[in-house]
Amino acid sequence: MMQRTTIMLPEELKLKAIQKANKQGVSLGELIRAALMQLCAKNDKYHDPLFDENNVYDGDLPDDISLNHDDYLY
Repeated sequence: MMQRTTIMLPEELKLKAIQKANKQGVSLGELIRAALMQLCAKNDKYHDPLFDENNVYDGDLPDDISLNHDDYLY
């Protein structure tokens, strides 16, 4: 059973969503439901690339690596 839900969207986001729904041939509601289903189906665990053992930086280190490490990691 579906339940009616009201959400507030910025005008620009709503227009983009309507355009996307029209392009896909679905209603705005269907587009939003599909996007939420996809978002909720993703693994809820946050993965921090800092702890990823498979990612190794290859190359010369930038001079500002200690100051801007977040920019290089994320």
